[in-house]
Amino acid sequence: MTRLGDSVQRARALLTRDLSSDTTVRQLLEETGARRYLDLGDLSAGEQAALIASRAVDVLPSVERLTERIGAARATGRGLHVKLGIDPTAVDVHLGHAVPIIVLSRFQRMGHDVTLIIGDITAKIGDPTGRSTERPPLTDEDIARNLAGYREQVRPFFDFERVRFRHNSEWLGEIALPRLIGVLAQVPASALLQRDDFRTRLEGGHGLSMSELIYPVAMAIDSAEIAADVELGGVDQLLNMQMGRRVMEIYGLEPQGIVSMPLIEGTDGSGAKMSKSKGNYIGLNATPDDVYGKVMSIPDRLMEPYLRAWTEWTDEELALALGRLADSSLHPMDLKKVLAGEVVTVLHGVEAAMAARAGFTARFSRRSFTEVEALPELSLAEHGGEGIATLLTKVLGFTPSASAARRLAKQNGLRLVLETGEGQSSAVLAEADALRPLGEVIDERLAGAAEPPKGVYLKAGRKLAQVRDETGHEAPPRSGAGHEARR
Repeated sequence: MTRLGDSVQRARALLTRDLSSDTTVRQLLEETGARRYLDLGDLSAGEQAALIASRAVDVLPSVERLTERIGAARATGRGLHVKLGIDPTAVDVHLGHAVPIIVLSRFQRMGHDVTLIIGDITAKIGDPTGRSTERPPLTDEDIARNLAGYREQVRPFFDFERVRFRHNSEWLGEIALPRLIGVLAQVPASALLQRDDFRTRLEGGHGLSMSELIYPVAMAIDSAEIAADVELGGVDQLLNMQMGRRVMEIYGLEPQGIVSMPLIEGTDGSGAKMSKSKGNYIGLNATPDDVYGKVMSIPDRLMEPYLRAWTEWTDEELALALGRLADSSLHPMDLKKVLAGEVVTVLHGVEAAMAARAGFTARFSRRSFTEVEALPELSLAEHGGEGIATLLTKVLGFTPSASAARRLAKQNGLRLVLETGEGQSSAVLAEADALRPLGEVIDERLAGAAEPPKGVYLKAGRKLAQVRDETGHEAPPRSGAGHEARR
């Protein structure tokens, strides 16, 4: 049995136990946390390709071809040459950025050679991916400042002592115009203009700069210059990576394989990807308590993609845990606490994870919403006749638009929470409910109740607001822009 197989066998035994137990959770975190340093070189070529593919959106041209290339490289006593490009566009890094780094670490621990391309030239052009306008180019000072903290922030996920760093200014800064024109002459303009964001801008009457059109070709030249066997990147970079295959053919090289990674949804449950600008992110430099609390605040439906993205769990272990959720032998809260512990463990260690777990339990598990201060409020007297989507958007500011509120409801992220002396009950509001008046929905949900609840709350994603009745006796005036509900 392989080293990974031995670890999975031990973890499976733990996953069948009581996951509300601190002792069991500690043992599980120690087991799975140790995998981040596990030598995966004893996996067969097929097992390696399958492990990579299990966390990818696309493996191109195919998983079978990746298996063949791993086997062929092994036969010559070497590993594949795996590339990840980094544009130093921000000072802070969040967990969404860590997804390809985690998979890159697996390639590294399988015995493959990893090169990180620092896009100091392409950063000055500005990556147009997913943007409705051209991004301002970075200066040398911007790049140096952003790179300074990147390595330290992603260090928990990656062994930087076993990686090559290359700056693409090494070749792009020296490329002669005839050579560049020669490459561009063999790239159809249609291949560059097929991007959805480019078409949207052109249809809207907005222009495109030549630098934006050249960007994917410049990025592709990186792959050709280092003769990459595999390029790894987010699924939003898929067209750029496919351009790498085309340009490598122009160079007379075997085209690289492609492994694209998913874009992870943010913690607010709105459906938007994790982004600092949206405030729905978990920073790699956040404290253990902050990381743990933010993970605990996510909707239950995000547990599976988060477990896939940031833990070393295999599909076999995920299936076991999710099966226990389905048959009600595992409570969702207990699994979410394990997930939160996993994320804290990779950033700060097992001891910090267990301390954050204990702190969270002490602060929140036995606390009612009525004890939480600074909740925003909705008065039924003032707002009961307004639609819920309108209130979420224009009064509370919980969602950017009414359509976003409806989308949140469609994803089971909109709830009415009732608090009684016996605890809390939560009712999922359907998409149609998002368009109905708040008072009408509450009256319908309270019909037939033996006694009025102690508190009524509207929950959108992880944001919470208290609903006061006409008398307002339940809650004195409070202030606060929003509270992240950690239930």
